[in-house]
Amino acid sequence: MPANPLGRALRNRRAGHHTLAWTRADLQAPESFTLTSPAFDHGAPIPGRYQGRIFGPNISPPLDWTAPPAGTQELLLVVQDPDVPLRRPATHALAAGIDPALGGLPENGLADPSPVRGLRHGKGALGRRGWAGPMPVRSHGPHSYVFQLFASDQPLDLPERFTLAQARDALAGHVVARARLEGTYEIS
Repeated sequence: MPANPLGRALRNRRAGHHTLAWTRADLQAPESFTLTSPAFDHGAPIPGRYQGRIFGPNISPPLDWTAPPAGTQELLLVVQDPDVPLRRPATHALAAGIDPALGGLPENGLADPSPVRGLRHGKGALGRRGWAGPMPVRSHGPHSYVFQLFASDQPLDLPERFTLAQARDALAGHVVARARLEGTYEIS
């Protein structure tokens, strides 16, 4: 397939890792538990099976985590692409109400509606709820997909269709630990 001229023209335009939820001062905490996936290693390509709806089945990858600190009441997951050619990263998943004792989410656990009891979706990419798999602009180069898991010391009081801003506000000052997993995806 020939190179996409738009993707090539925008190659150096990216939101940047500094725009991720992870970098916010009010969401800082020790990285005292880990987040992994049996589908891909940290820093490695995300398999095409988990690509977005336009090109693929839009299935979320399975995730596993080690036990967060005692006293963790709820987990919040934010998946963002900081390599989009925009000012802010694209949010590919936003999920609250995750029971820390689960130890992970099954493949397609981020579907809407979720098969995971208690999991609530916030508004992600283009206002959609649930997993929005990788769909970078062709020829733009590799994109990072950063899975950010925040452990809260209190249940998050969020409205039914919460936004990332509402989730950050509810979480601010209550993050007791956090974990991160990064994968990449590229459409040449």
